[in-house]
Amino acid sequence: MFSILTDRRRLMAGAASVGAALAFTGHGQAQQATKSANGRETPPLAGRLAEYVDGLSYADIDAGTIEAAKLRLVDTFGCALAALDEPVIASCFRIAQAAGGGTSTLIGTRHRTSAEMAAFANGAALRYYDLNDGYASKEVGHPSDFVSVCLAVAQSERRSIRDFIVSVVAAYEIECRLFDAVSLNARGWDNTTYGVITAALAAGKLMGLPVERLTQAVNIALVDHVAMNQTRVQVLSNWKGLADASASRNGVFAAILAREGITGPSPIFEGRFGLNNLVAGEEIKIDTTTFGGKGRPFRINDVLVKPYPAQGHTLTAVEAAIRLSGKIRDRGAIEKVTVATTQFGYKQTATGPDVWAPATKETADHSMPYIVARALLDGTITNGSYAPERLATPDVRALMARIEIAEDPALTALYPRQIPNRVSVTLRSGEALTEQVDDLPGSPRRPLTREDIEAKFWRNVVGPRTSTAEGKALIRQIWSLEQVAGVDELLAAVASVRLP
Repeated sequence: MFSILTDRRRLMAGAASVGAALAFTGHGQAQQATKSANGRETPPLAGRLAEYVDGLSYADIDAGTIEAAKLRLVDTFGCALAALDEPVIASCFRIAQAAGGGTSTLIGTRHRTSAEMAAFANGAALRYYDLNDGYASKEVGHPSDFVSVCLAVAQSERRSIRDFIVSVVAAYEIECRLFDAVSLNARGWDNTTYGVITAALAAGKLMGLPVERLTQAVNIALVDHVAMNQTRVQVLSNWKGLADASASRNGVFAAILAREGITGPSPIFEGRFGLNNLVAGEEIKIDTTTFGGKGRPFRINDVLVKPYPAQGHTLTAVEAAIRLSGKIRDRGAIEKVTVATTQFGYKQTATGPDVWAPATKETADHSMPYIVARALLDGTITNGSYAPERLATPDVRALMARIEIAEDPALTALYPRQIPNRVSVTLRSGEALTEQVDDLPGSPRRPLTREDIEAKFWRNVVGPRTSTAEGKALIRQIWSLEQVAGVDELLAAVASVRLP
């Protein structure tokens, strides 16, 4: 027995020595800092992101950026209200309501639930139609997905409307800067891995967490939410529209844990088994001193407002196909269609058998061949373009069989500043028609006006359960958002748009 105890003590002493050595050499769990060029210690990336979010104030945000936030809020509420009767969204709302009474309102209703479940359900609604805004860089996604976090936590924490605006601008900034840094989908990981960071920081900002706890919120959120890009390839499912909603819920919960003093592993980006090594495959280099504020522009101004419910790389192809459709009297006379796109457009919307025979709404709105065929046939793309009974109609499948899609390196060279596509149609008569669209209204180079945003809102929201008068009142309230008492008042106005 003495020998066994002695051996055990030696083993434990050895383990302690190894643990000390690991900590000394930087492989332990302690937050690690690095030396900058001037010799000062630079916090790990999670800490730098936390410092930026903590330091951002309403005074840092220029009038143009506040206007950009208002435009996107009108757009976001319109996208959410339009989707509330969809079965998937109804299910998400039932799940959220089952959590019981809470502090945060479900969009378009008077029902409340917990902040994290409101972030989930509302995020699902605003994302469902793939019509909310988008940002294309090394990664592609939808920054407005995280408005659901800002609404839920601002309401639960009873923060001012200015605090809410700051959180929205911060969420857009973090999400877009991460997208600028490194592509995750190139290695098979989903952009919602970045989204959970955005959600944790936006939620923590509204909770008033200090920098250290904001950092821990990122650590907790990220270690538990590295998402697979299988979400967006082959057969796309309901989860395509719920992935960021799930990231929103997880980010809010991570901030709640961090507020209570719970810590997460660090350094979560730079660590031995951190995001850089295991997921990104390279260092995620981000200089937060270039982020928006103090005279520097904010990324929210660079985010595309979508004109059509379709994957971002297909939008200019939609416009090109609509223009061609207006020139073709007999759709049955189309002999061949050729689409030239970017490398990214080809990879994400034209490869694999599923996009050539979409069986789900989610696959169809990410399918270049389906979207182009439907736009040529109908002269438009709407939410109804993806109704189950329309996915395999004989006319659309016959036209899809005559479509060829290829990358054009000249178009790839224009990305990401522009997202161009060229659609060429050959008729049976031999006549050839071509339209190339490099940019759309709603892009940073062709920004939409208030009137444009209102027109999009009504195109999607109008229906038998919509109060036109209350919808107009909601829009007026957002245009004068600074005067709104708080998120309670804003969400009450949103609920009034929906008739019983």
